[in-house]
Amino acid sequence: MEQPIKVLLVDDHEMVRIGLAAVLDTEEGIEVVGEASNGQEGIRLAQAYKPDIVLMDLVMEGMDGVETTRKLLELYPECKVIVLTSYIDDSKMYPVIEAGAFSYLLKTSRANEIADAIRAAARGQSVLESQVAAKMMNRLRQPKVAPQKALHEDLTEREMDVLHRLAQGKSNQDIADELFIGIKTVKYHITNIFAKLEVEDRTQAAIYAHKNGIAE
Repeated sequence: MEQPIKVLLVDDHEMVRIGLAAVLDTEEGIEVVGEASNGQEGIRLAQAYKPDIVLMDLVMEGMDGVETTRKLLELYPECKVIVLTSYIDDSKMYPVIEAGAFSYLLKTSRANEIADAIRAAARGQSVLESQVAAKMMNRLRQPKVAPQKALHEDLTEREMDVLHRLAQGKSNQDIADELFIGIKTVKYHITNIFAKLEVEDRTQAAIYAHKNGIAE
């Protein structure tokens, strides 16, 4: 005979836990091994009972479902966390999925849907509420915005050498002497530096250099 799927309930509403336990205890092959009313207790019971599945609420006093999921999976990575919540807003959904939640269901789900999700998770199959799946797909379809390039990335190596010395307060002649170039060449580089950094004078260029770690 196969061992039942051990399930831990983590929800701060007692009536929710009672209802879930009553329903799941009637399901063949599923055993509720414990009930926790908060995240800290959930982690303690998970370590004690080593459940296969944890049904996790998201909004709880103290440690919320996101943090509980993250810490629980750090301690017990074999466990599968199924989020069971009333919330579907991005600020809660994406963080808990990133924390390692395996499946995501709403509390409006029918009893048989929750049981099926538990069995699916035990087989390694993730189940997402249709609205959650749609949100995930829309997010994946969004074009990725390339990070904005820093202005000084357009400077040549020689212009960086000039800017470095300019930021240290050195004169054009000092820069020319150190780099073994003519003073007209220094002025030419400085003109290019101002244009590329979108600054108007040496002071603004020096401030930019210090802010971006170029002056050190």
